[in-house]
Amino acid sequence: MTDLYLPINIVLLLLPLILLQFILTTVAVMSWYKADQDIRLNGNKWGWLMIILLISTLGPILFFIFGRRQD
Repeated sequence: MTDLYLPINIVLLLLPLILLQFILTTVAVMSWYKADQDIRLNGNKWGWLMIILLISTLGPILFFIFGRRQD
């Protein structure tokens, strides 16, 4: 029987990256929701949400750079 679990060393190395990804996505979705209420988005609001959620790390970064209007 083969062991399909990751060694604990790899899990401990990946845990901060997974946590950072979760925080980045959460903050981007909260910012998207707030910007949507203020009508301060560049482009399609639902398109930006899909980019944030489906393009893992790059999506939230693209949203923060290009998605929000700076007034």
